[in-house]
This record gives sequence, C-alpha cells and structure tokens, in this order.
Amino acid sequence: MKKILVTGGLGFIGSHTVIELHHAGYTPVIIDDLSNSELFILDRIEKIIQTKVIYHQIDCCNQAAFNQVIESEKTIEGIIHFAAFKSVNESVDQPLKYYRNNLNSLLVVLEAMEKYNIKNLIFSSSCTVYGQPEVLPVTESTPYGEIKTAYGKTKRMCEDIISDFVVATKNKNAIALRYFNPIGAHPSGLIGELPKGIPNNLMPFITQTAKGIRKELNVFGFDYNTTDGTCVRDFIHVVDLAKAHVQSLNYLFKNNAVSFMHCFNVGTGKGTTVLEMIHAFEKANDIKLNYKLAPKREGDIEKIYADTSNFESNIGWKAELAIVNACKDAWNWEKNVG
Repeated sequence: MKKILVTGGLGFIGSHTVIELHHAGYTPVIIDDLSNSELFILDRIEKIIQTKVIYHQIDCCNQAAFNQVIESEKTIEGIIHFAAFKSVNESVDQPLKYYRNNLNSLLVVLEAMEKYNIKNLIFSSSCTVYGQPEVLPVTESTPYGEIKTAYGKTKRMCEDIISDFVVATKNKNAIALRYFNPIGAHPSGLIGELPKGIPNNLMPFITQTAKGIRKELNVFGFDYNTTDGTCVRDFIHVVDLAKAHVQSLNYLFKNNAVSFMHCFNVGTGKGTTVLEMIHAFEKANDIKLNYKLAPKREGDIEKIYADTSNFESNIGWKAELAIVNACKDAWNWEKNVG
C-alpha cells in the first residue's frame, strides 16, 4: 500500500482524510505538532479504522525533523499538506505569525519533495484566494478580488510557490484544493472539529452554544446584501471533503507521466446564509439556539459559493451529504467530545 504523508493529520479535515485514505487502501503517515489538535484524536482514528496509525509529533517548519521522518518511513509516495494556521480573524491581528508559519511549512514540504524525489502533492488551499468575487458562483478562472486577511494571502502565495516549483522541477504533480466551509463530523461521533479556545468557525460556535458552553451565538453582520442580511457561504460536509482529497490523490497517481499543477474548487455549489444554517441546525436536532445579531468582523467576505463542475468532471467527485447530515453529525460529535 502506498504511504501518504499527511501534515496536520490530527486536525479537523486531516483526521477525516486519514480515515478515508485508509478505507481507500493507502497507508497514512501523520505529522502533527498538536498546536491546533489533540493527541486523543489519534486514538479515536484508530478506533474507527481498527488499526494502528503511524504518527510523528513534529513542527512542519522544522526541516531537519521533517526530513528525518521521511528517511525513517523510506517509501513516502505522496504528501497531503494541511498543516497551517487557519483563523481568518486572528490573521488580521497577527499577520507575521501567519506568513512565517504557513509559508515556511510549505517550503519545508517542497524542499523535502525535491530532495527525496516525492512526486505528488495535494495542498490545502481555500476559497479565500478569491477575495470578494464580483460574480457568483466562483469558478477557478474567476478574477481575484482584494484579499483582506493574511490567511487568505498566504494561501494565494502558497499556490504561486507550488506552481513555480512544479515548473522548475519538471517532474512533480500538484493539486491545490480550494475548499469552502467544512462542517459536520464523522458519523461515528468520535472525531470532529475541535477548536482550542474561542471557535473561529460557525458550526463549533453553534454546537457549543447548544451544549451550553457558550452563553449565546453572535451572528456577525446583519446588513449584508443577502436574502436575510447575513453572510453567505458554501458549507460542505467534512467527510465529503476528505473523500475529495482521496479522489485527487488517485488522479495524481493515474496521471503522473507529466508535470502539472491544477487548482480546483471543492464545495457543494450552493450558498447558505448564516441564519439559514442556524435554523437548519435547530430543525435537524430539535434545539432552540440563543443567538444575537452583532457588528461585522474585519476581513469577512459578504458572500461566496463555488462552481465545482471543473473538479467534478476532471476528478470524478461530487458532494453527496446534505446540510442536515452535517448538522446532526456535528451535534453528535459535540455531545461525545467531553
């Protein structure tokens, strides 16, 4: 079985991808420094797949430690690079933290690929590379708008770095997945989104409010030019997203005769407002949430959702799980996390 190195493999998307890699016949090798994850997730992954998982606790910005992992594993044939700081709002206040970590960790990965002749890379990108688009839905050829956060800028920079790297090396393949808003959790309830401190994403705020951890849920922005005044996002179930990574990896191995860099949108193609998501969660779980309307946050985009036809036709993937599934799975996880 092919060994795939998964950086940030104990994080939200990474942990679900590790499970889907195993189901698809790959051997995942996790690297995670636990800066935004917890070690018990490894036990939960192993419980779900009923086998031990290879894990190395290192910082991806540490080139020597990263190389040592590859040397010890000997036969790494692909890398899925999730490891990065990911709070859009925090990146506005601490931009240098994001530039240093997100760019340096990618450079470590690429230099290791070159040194050890690892040909295949999947990069965890984001719809934030588009900024606020003028036309919706967003396609991969949509002109970039202004990006107001360091997080989004690092993702766009990373894509450019990977593209230059692929052109220069002439024997590497890469796919950047520009995903939209992952929500939900594994249906087992054993793993899910686990923010440290105050959540930055909507769904954990919803579930923590439902559980009583948060007194109330703030809805940031209520006078946007949308159907109900709140932001519009393309919410995708994390299990669907994990499977998209596996399908992309399959594509890389089937088409590795030539060097290429592709960027794909990964979403559902449907826009949902924040209030619509709140009401969907209430209906799915028969819970009434305590929420209030609050001022806009710096860096938030008004509305964005994906055109995923390019990814669907090239990779053969399509989102299958509905918002109601994500709402139920996220609540099941929240009830089990403690």
